[in-house]
Amino acid sequence: MFTTLEASARSTAGGDTGPALALSRSRLVDRAPAPQVSAQLPEMSADAMRAAELRAGLLKRSATIDPKFLYDTQGCVLFNAICELDEYYPTRTERAVFEMYRTDIASHVPKAAQWIDLGCGDCAKSRTWLEHVDASRFIGVDIAAEWIEQSVAAVGRRFPDIECLAQGADFTRGFDMHALLGDVEARPPLFFYPGSSIGNFAPDSAVTMLESVRSHLGSRGGLLVCVDLRKDPAIMKRAYADGLGVTAAFNKNVLRVANKLLGSDFRTENFSHQARFDEVRGCIEMRLVANSKQFVRLGGEIRTFEEGEPIVTEHSYKYTPEQFVTVLQRAGFTRHKMWTDPQSWFGVFLASA
Repeated sequence: MFTTLEASARSTAGGDTGPALALSRSRLVDRAPAPQVSAQLPEMSADAMRAAELRAGLLKRSATIDPKFLYDTQGCVLFNAICELDEYYPTRTERAVFEMYRTDIASHVPKAAQWIDLGCGDCAKSRTWLEHVDASRFIGVDIAAEWIEQSVAAVGRRFPDIECLAQGADFTRGFDMHALLGDVEARPPLFFYPGSSIGNFAPDSAVTMLESVRSHLGSRGGLLVCVDLRKDPAIMKRAYADGLGVTAAFNKNVLRVANKLLGSDFRTENFSHQARFDEVRGCIEMRLVANSKQFVRLGGEIRTFEEGEPIVTEHSYKYTPEQFVTVLQRAGFTRHKMWTDPQSWFGVFLASA
């Protein structure tokens, strides 16, 4: 069965506990009843909130764009192309760890699990796992709702005995899926966060996000999360600055997203893609740098970018195994197992409370 749920995030009054998921539409494609989801009406539309957040980042003294804005439909297509590049080691290294240890990892996944794929994209990674685990339900969660609907429907066709739902949501700002998940003791949640996307959060923010995950687990649930480990900085940098320029196209596409959401007038040819490794913070920083002085209209304001001024679009933190175990412990995970490749380039962690 396949259900589409489109949700938007709404900030709480205090701003500390994170937004709840608010249901705006539920559509069932077969005879099964739609799950009951508690709903809150957002104070602003999802597009309006996203536009406000994007605009605020661009108007800061040091301009930023949250990396989630990289993943519109075109961005998802470009990122899938990046994953096939020789320079982009994370995808093939993660795949190698999965293939090497899949049976062992699957043996630790709870029975009748609700498999929740955070940032599911085309669902390709989950499709492979669903062949090896005992899952009663699959929930694909992604900010690009229009992108994932067909992908999750394909999962439903491939696995007709598994209830499949597509949830459009900005889970990076905190989330509440308790009502959707229902009885987590009977059907324990397994949150799947592959692709080293956890590295897009600064460590403190990663802890906050993982605390949200942990709060949903009950006594039997878990988190399967993939982490890019520290290695030669030159190898890491090449992964974000490939010779074909696919990553540059991916990065510049976010300016088209800004033009669409804000009615701004960025010209992609006037910005260059850069990637550098910050030794102090231990992260790759991806930027768009103005080739010359730029005057960009953002609604009723003009934002000036001086020549050489960057817009930071992504941080990707790289951890030692010990550093990431500390993140898990701070988030309330008391047990964990790790699998890695022979070079220790990539870590797959299964954690539980």
